[in-house]
Amino acid sequence: MTWRPQYRSSKFRHVFGKAATKENCYDGVPITRSVHDNNFCAVNPCFVAVITECAGGGAFLVLSIHHTGKVDPHHPRVSGHRGNVLDIKWNPFNDYCIASCSEDSTVKIWDIPPHGILKNLTVPWKELQGHSRRVGLVEWHPTANNVLFSTGYDYQVMIWNLECPEAVIKNPVRTISHHPDVVLSLSFNTDGSRLATSCKDKKIRVIDPRTGNLLQEANCKNHKASKVLFLGNLKMLLSTGNSRWNHRQIALWDQDDLDVPLLQEDLDGSSGVLFPFYDPDTHMLYIAGKGDGNIRYYEISSEKPYMHFLTEYRSHLPQKGLGLMPKRGLDVCSCEVFRFYKLVTIKALIEPLSMIVPRRSESYQEDIYPMTAGIEPAMTAEEWLSGIDKGPVLQSLKPGSQVPDSYSDQSSVLGSKSLGSSVDTRRSQSRPGQLQLSYIQEQLANTEGSKDERSKNPVSNGQDPMLCSPPKTENELRLKYHKQQEEIRRLREILNQKDVRIKQLELEINNVRNSQISH
Repeated sequence: MTWRPQYRSSKFRHVFGKAATKENCYDGVPITRSVHDNNFCAVNPCFVAVITECAGGGAFLVLSIHHTGKVDPHHPRVSGHRGNVLDIKWNPFNDYCIASCSEDSTVKIWDIPPHGILKNLTVPWKELQGHSRRVGLVEWHPTANNVLFSTGYDYQVMIWNLECPEAVIKNPVRTISHHPDVVLSLSFNTDGSRLATSCKDKKIRVIDPRTGNLLQEANCKNHKASKVLFLGNLKMLLSTGNSRWNHRQIALWDQDDLDVPLLQEDLDGSSGVLFPFYDPDTHMLYIAGKGDGNIRYYEISSEKPYMHFLTEYRSHLPQKGLGLMPKRGLDVCSCEVFRFYKLVTIKALIEPLSMIVPRRSESYQEDIYPMTAGIEPAMTAEEWLSGIDKGPVLQSLKPGSQVPDSYSDQSSVLGSKSLGSSVDTRRSQSRPGQLQLSYIQEQLANTEGSKDERSKNPVSNGQDPMLCSPPKTENELRLKYHKQQEEIRRLREILNQKDVRIKQLELEINNVRNSQISH
């Protein structure tokens, strides 16, 4: 009889949560006191946005990701809504574009300046007016550019195409009206061809978002769902909610058959809503409760028993909501596989929380960082609306696998150039043994040219130094000082990365020349 181990082999068995030190938190943030069951926080590699408490309308803060420490109580805000802001989401394909929805029945799209907000922002890029009651949720399409979904207390799910030229859009491209009550959560599958919703009537629905047709509906008496989530390409759904005896519960479903759940598990008897987060790259599921201090995490597989409990992170600080950093913003050198931004209302604190795989080596660990969804959209809004489905455009997280973008991409023009150069770099790395000498020399010339151009055209806070108005108050002076220090630090990083790239290209030139001589 052969001996078999009683444990399951896993790379993520010993993942642990590491909270940021006090100086790396965001302190003094007036977090909203709203009781709405949302996360109230949105994060990308450039900014942290958080809904704040304010009088006379709704507002949210946008802080630079590096602007840690004490937040100025007079920090400028995005304050164009007439009612409380209920949800905010960053555009997955543009780090300077954010959507917000409010009790004033509108959805607004904001352009955030590359160097952050230096004065209150009140005029949006687009305003969407279609809902008749307050709007509680917004969600971007995962692969199509400029497609936004919104739902509110009029029980409608509306689809918006932001590529139309009007600043005020009054007619959505489609309205989905299958829900008899408020929609509590929206989730897309990987290519955005299916939309899952949970509703206040405790049912889960799977909908074709383009046609609005209802494909599946779960009506399980033993599980009252409040949040629902697609689990990547596993063709499964996960829902969190309550059991018949009012215990907090998670359930796993086959997306093509919602009659009976594949798995149900009671967690505890607390009352806070459970927020699920899923990482399709590592197949890890994180369950965080509103008002809890702990986060449970599991590994998901496509075969029974489907869910494997790993461990849980415990803290004495309760979370009101959690922002989630996209994978491209993680610190891969410290083996970080997930990062939350935890809202701690009792301390007016935003606390970054990193999930780390313990490894002895500090080098890039390729086995825990597969190709992941990048910042490039797979298609336009028109292509998606015409019936095309495409999976996300993937990118590698390996340092140096794409040319690092310039400081905050300075403008959309520079952003498109850096995107083109990153595509070229990825293309060159896919054929490392066949690099052409002319190609390498062109890359080297471009790198040196950009360095020279940077030295000729100094900038201060993204503006011409001659056009910068002097600060009028102490707060303005402090803001400009922080922005300048941040810019100096980022520019130093960029210069170091460019120097490394130059050395790499010079080595490749030597290798190509040596191989030509040997032949």
